[in-house]
Amino acid sequence: MSDLIPFDQRDGYIWYNGEFVEWKNAKVHVLNHGLHYASCVFEGEKIYNKKIFKCNEHSVRLHKSAEMLGFKIPYSVEELDRIKKETSAKQNIVDGYMRAFAWRGSEKMAISAQGNKIHIAIACWPWPPYYSEEARRAGLKLKFAKYKRPSPETAPVAAKAAGLYMICTISKHEAENEGYNDALMLDYRGYLAEATGANLFLVMKNGELHTPLPDCFLNGITRQTVIEIARSRGIKVVERHIQPEELADAADVFLTGSAAEVTRVGSIGDQYLYPQASQMTLDLMDAYHDLVRS
Repeated sequence: MSDLIPFDQRDGYIWYNGEFVEWKNAKVHVLNHGLHYASCVFEGEKIYNKKIFKCNEHSVRLHKSAEMLGFKIPYSVEELDRIKKETSAKQNIVDGYMRAFAWRGSEKMAISAQGNKIHIAIACWPWPPYYSEEARRAGLKLKFAKYKRPSPETAPVAAKAAGLYMICTISKHEAENEGYNDALMLDYRGYLAEATGANLFLVMKNGELHTPLPDCFLNGITRQTVIEIARSRGIKVVERHIQPEELADAADVFLTGSAAEVTRVGSIGDQYLYPQASQMTLDLMDAYHDLVRS
């Protein structure tokens, strides 16, 4: 299935509010609260060899994200796990991507919509790696984003919520238009935070692995997995607030995410250059690759 086919024109089935519907008929009304007021939460998951990686962890997080936005997913974590596996099997996905999401419906179109029905849908499709193996090892070109990740006092920063990605789309589009692959965001205090859809790691020259403390952005499931892999190999992992200028102390930099997996950063603007992949990064890439396909 080509990525050039628009997502509303593909074939197959999407699980939608308790039943499978034909892909092209999985529709919502234009006056739905999720579209107008961003009352929508979602998960992005990868399927490897017909298995959904960290399926349960993603279902748990979807529930928690909904709770932070003030609504309840109408299916339990266990039911979501089962439905996701049924959806993947019905679509006959060997290696692909899954999107489970929930949103407030159209009963009331106003900021207050506590009585609106909660809809949920699950879709999956074949999807090659987000970045090629060559690109992931050579390294991406990043620039600093204009927008910053918000303070926990201003938004539900621990939720994987649609509204929190608005500044990510703006920042990534701006980066791409200037010839970069992605943008690196700071947090509201000026510390390093994350890329527009992936967490950040610095391989320090002293052999330690440092990563920004996720106290105002998503603590990614891939991030947690890579930390576990690193610690199991005896690598010291330090989670802390990191100043942007400390990028000069890194021997290598990489990103982690369900889509990005483990992907090197080759440069950040014109100031921070990482032309040579560190052995630690390459080892973690290989270890993650083996884990998700095991």
